[in-house]
Amino acid sequence: MKIRRSIALSLMLLCSIGLVVGCGTKETPATAAEKYPDKPITLIVPFAAGGSADLVARSMEKPAEKYLGKTFIIKNIPGGAGTIGWSELIVSEDDGYTLSIVTTGALLQSLYKERQYHYSSALDPLVQVMSEPVIAVTQSEQPWNSMKELIGYAGQNHGKIKFGHPGLGSGSHVVGEMLSVAGGVEFPQVPFKGDSEALAALLGGHVQFILTAPTSVREHVKAGTVKVLGVATDKRISDPVFNSAPTFQEQDINVMYSYWLGIAAHKGLDKEVKAKLLDGLEKIVNDPDFVRNMKAMGVEVEYLNHEDFFQKWLKETRRLTKVVKESGIAEKIAEQKK
Repeated sequence: MKIRRSIALSLMLLCSIGLVVGCGTKETPATAAEKYPDKPITLIVPFAAGGSADLVARSMEKPAEKYLGKTFIIKNIPGGAGTIGWSELIVSEDDGYTLSIVTTGALLQSLYKERQYHYSSALDPLVQVMSEPVIAVTQSEQPWNSMKELIGYAGQNHGKIKFGHPGLGSGSHVVGEMLSVAGGVEFPQVPFKGDSEALAALLGGHVQFILTAPTSVREHVKAGTVKVLGVATDKRISDPVFNSAPTFQEQDINVMYSYWLGIAAHKGLDKEVKAKLLDGLEKIVNDPDFVRNMKAMGVEVEYLNHEDFFQKWLKETRRLTKVVKESGIAEKIAEQKK
């Protein structure tokens, strides 16, 4: 009897310090899903602070706490045209506590052979938040007032007009290569770690124009330090700050490209966790205060639910695969890296 009592007391002691497997109170996956979220959620922004993606992410912090019960912790991981940040999401735990801003660039990067991951299949697109066109911007004191004028100048001044973008193979880089082909001129490209760095280079006179999102330069357009040369859609931007800027098509330049932004997760999320996330994200993106904040920045919220965003994800993958193949952009990028 004394021996049994001694063994029982020893087991209780070991359990109390966690040395006996199975006698602890380890949380089961079901319990974790029920409690989700019980801590802040990291939202990766795979670009530098200050760019359009960063501004959108930071505007989601307060509504996230309102509808999910926990706030977003914004983590900027710039570089590699978004791939460094997306790669971190892929290797993170599939527990719903790490999400990422995702853009059209994730699909493009999947088409370049040297990339570590096939992002279009490794990420789970949850919801789309907004969509806006790529625009071409230059310093206000420059002599050209349209992309057509700039192309004409570049044709007479070989190699002197450089354009900046947020990374090799990014959507902005692709649009620049498309403009080179459409205009029959060479635009030497200069990659940066995000839109904000590219804008700083433009303001410093290191590049002659940049390709970026309207939100990244809106305040500079309002202040008159930069001007818009063209818009890569078939319609002008409705925002009064930009509505005088002509589209590329109005200038007989057949180049179209929209920069959409959404939220992606690690594949393999628990169904209950994913359902809670999707419900919370829908409320966050459609929150009246969030929508007003976006509009103040010149962004029209364009929410797509999980199913619609996934279908767009597939459709865009097919379209961009064709663009990359027909233009030879992948080969150009490989050559430029050498």
